[in-house]
Amino acid sequence: MKKRSIVIIAVIVIAVIAVIGCVSTYNGLVDSRESVTEAQSQISAQLQRRADLIPNFVATVKGYSDYEKETYTAVTEARSAVQKASSVTEQSAASEQLDRAIDIWVNAVTEAYPDLKASAQYTALQDELAGTENRIALSRKDYNEEAKEYNTAIKKFPRNIFAGIFGFEPADYFTADESASQVPQVSFD
Repeated sequence: MKKRSIVIIAVIVIAVIAVIGCVSTYNGLVDSRESVTEAQSQISAQLQRRADLIPNFVATVKGYSDYEKETYTAVTEARSAVQKASSVTEQSAASEQLDRAIDIWVNAVTEAYPDLKASAQYTALQDELAGTENRIALSRKDYNEEAKEYNTAIKKFPRNIFAGIFGFEPADYFTADESASQVPQVSFD
């Protein structure tokens, strides 16, 4: 009878340890997934910050010049795409679209209107935009680090078993568009 009690207690202890291990693994995966989600929201916040700066930038430039409507439309459409993007892939594409539009627009306007470079308001907005670009780059880097940790966690044994059972899907990485490696061409023809 004493041996039977010891065996029952041992089985109960092993079962409790197994349950604690399962709960711990599941909770670790949830924490990791939430870190990825939080990092993605940081990217969204910085992209929104940049999108919010654009109207001020446009208003400042408008005070100095009659710039190309086509360029303004491209920036406005890109800004709208950033605001509508919800997934990492959509954010990446919209961000690249806005990057290209801003690069072309800012370069074209500052070359065409050298007086604008001297404006304190323009310079302050340009600095703010540059700071935001740095924050976006850092947020993307942080997101990709969190995504890597999470993706690694759900692929390693035995967590991969729990990840499969509970539906933990890999996170997408934030990548640059293929056109990001091309230098934009500015023309005043």
